[in-house]
Amino acid sequence: MRRFQTIVFAISRLAAAVAALALVLMVGHILYEIVLRYFFATSTFVLDEFVGYGVAACTFMALGYSLEHGNLIRVNLLLARLDGVGRRVVEAGCAALTLGLTSIFIWFFWIRVARNVARGTTSSSIAAVPMWIPEGFVLLGLCVFWLQVLAYLLRQIFDTPPPVEPDTTGHI
Repeated sequence: MRRFQTIVFAISRLAAAVAALALVLMVGHILYEIVLRYFFATSTFVLDEFVGYGVAACTFMALGYSLEHGNLIRVNLLLARLDGVGRRVVEAGCAALTLGLTSIFIWFFWIRVARNVARGTTSSSIAAVPMWIPEGFVLLGLCVFWLQVLAYLLRQIFDTPPPVEPDTTGHI
């Protein structure tokens, strides 16, 4: 069980690194666009499209890591009043519901990605980006999140400690 938790956390950490790289690339593209527009009166003409893809990649690829570190927004109205087995039961129920909903999202994104690969769908910009690439990052991020929620569910069921302590300082 501990090995599974550690592997899932390593996968989440790798996905978070990809999200961080996407953020750095977005900032680099924005700075490049500023230089092109200010000094050369031209543009890449795809900034808004690529930044949109980057935001989606950052958001979904970092979900698992954020969950593991306790940085996702949670409403603790009920959980604050529970402890012990009662809290674990509610947390396990929420995790199971999240697994089900995330499975549905994964299924629909899988269908979209497969359809875009089969049809060769590209974006309508001059970059003509194959649409399976940005949607594939969303799908991959959802799969990593699903694994992390599964690990969380198993921790609640078997009452095992997480591989990392949740961040209580508000820092990542």
